[in-house]
Amino acid sequence: MYLCGNKSPNTMKEIQSIGILTSGGDSPGMNAAIRAVTRSAIFAGWKVYGIYRGYEGLINGEIKEFTSESVSSTIQRGGTILKTARCEAFRTPEGRTKAFEMLHRHHIDALIVIGGNGSLSGAEELAREHDITVVGLPGTIDNDLYGTDSTIGYDTALNTIVDCVDKIRDTATSHDRIFFVEVMGRDAGFLAQNSAIAAGAEAAIIPEDRTDIDQLAQFIGRGIRKSKNSSIVIVSESKKDGGALHYAERVRKEYPEYDVRVTILGHLQRGGRPSAYDRILASRMGVAAVEALKEGQRNIMIGIKNDSIVYVPISKAVKIDKPINRELINVLTELSI
Repeated sequence: MYLCGNKSPNTMKEIQSIGILTSGGDSPGMNAAIRAVTRSAIFAGWKVYGIYRGYEGLINGEIKEFTSESVSSTIQRGGTILKTARCEAFRTPEGRTKAFEMLHRHHIDALIVIGGNGSLSGAEELAREHDITVVGLPGTIDNDLYGTDSTIGYDTALNTIVDCVDKIRDTATSHDRIFFVEVMGRDAGFLAQNSAIAAGAEAAIIPEDRTDIDQLAQFIGRGIRKSKNSSIVIVSESKKDGGALHYAERVRKEYPEYDVRVTILGHLQRGGRPSAYDRILASRMGVAAVEALKEGQRNIMIGIKNDSIVYVPISKAVKIDKPINRELINVLTELSI
């Protein structure tokens, strides 16, 4: 294993039932993960409880026993059959105590949480405060969790973005326009950088490359003024600088000779049928989560490294910044001339 979690004093015999919840933003492949966890746990002889609406549903007791049939015909569906919700109450010690009491009331011995950074951080706090065994699955389109090459939903979102940019390219070329296309990613540029390469975009503006260099001026000087009348620039969403709208407004003021448009893909990126890769990844991770519990692992996230399953301490997965491959930036720079 790449990184090991802490072994639990629990044994396989002591685990009689597990709970599953999805939390935070939905991502394609979550249902495949729910299905895999459910069927793998039932195969092990355990009871499985689906917890609806994330931590909010856990606190409120929205819990239902799952059977194999509960997850039939779900692997191809986007979103999450367990629903998801933000929960302010769970951010407090009192809220987490209520959540633990609900787990105890339903005789749930371990909790599997499918979600992103915030969701797994919450799972870690619950485990630390109440000594409950948790295993995390990285379900987020942002691909920003440390210790795993890919997260559940990232591949599908990437393909959705590329499909949209291919269509936008037709209009950009027809009208000699610069299109700034804003994609999700929060503070990580994996979606923007890789979709820019895959879609043949002229530039990607990402958080990891925001140094003292003016990325917009660099793009204008390098490409469009030399040989191009139309261009696609992929921009990571950003509360700090305003994202695509900010850069488009700068072009209008500083380079008024260019016709500029903005497309913000928004939640379009989250939806849709999961790709084959995401279905396989989620299935492997779901089975691995149950196997980890059999081994007595606790407070770990299941990851994938070089096509092998790894265990990553949740504390490291959520606290260490995942670095972007700088080679990707060079690739895009050379191919965008």
